[in-house]
Amino acid sequence: MAATVVTAADLLVEFVENFENVKEQCYRMKQIEHQGDEITHQIYEQLNRTFITPLEPEEISRLASALDDILDYIDGTVQQMYGYGITETDAHMVELAKLIQLSVIEIEKAVNSIRSINDPGMIEERCIEVNRLENIADNVLGHAIMDLFKTEDAITIIKLKDIYENLEIATDKCEDVANVLSDIAIRHT
Repeated sequence: MAATVVTAADLLVEFVENFENVKEQCYRMKQIEHQGDEITHQIYEQLNRTFITPLEPEEISRLASALDDILDYIDGTVQQMYGYGITETDAHMVELAKLIQLSVIEIEKAVNSIRSINDPGMIEERCIEVNRLENIADNVLGHAIMDLFKTEDAITIIKLKDIYENLEIATDKCEDVANVLSDIAIRHT
């Protein structure tokens, strides 16, 4: 699931940097989101059939759900941009997308380390980095909204504000995953 979220974040960055073939890119993102939903469903099915799990079932469930939330916000924002008829992206969108991408790469590294928690400190370092990136995203959102309200077009303000906020919420969801991972690392040390 973590790898699927990274794939979505990679596509998000490509989408906002190039902003071409928007309808096709939206379709590709929706396919990734469906793939993530299927993986999440498989995780829940396995949890319901397995008596002994490497982690507590609740931990696995929380992690899968939190990863799915990131994917939903990435996909939702891309679909929103298409639905709103956005004709171009800007530096704020690109920066937020790259922060999401960096965050999910850190998350994937931490998730891969859970298989054998030999170094909980490494997991915690990844989580601290995700928190740092989320703080940067908060600042980017603040600057984006300040710049946005210097314009006069109310409809554009509403559209872009929604998009900026949803990209930033994706970083909040990354932080939620980092918190779940931190809890797992603490419990298994």
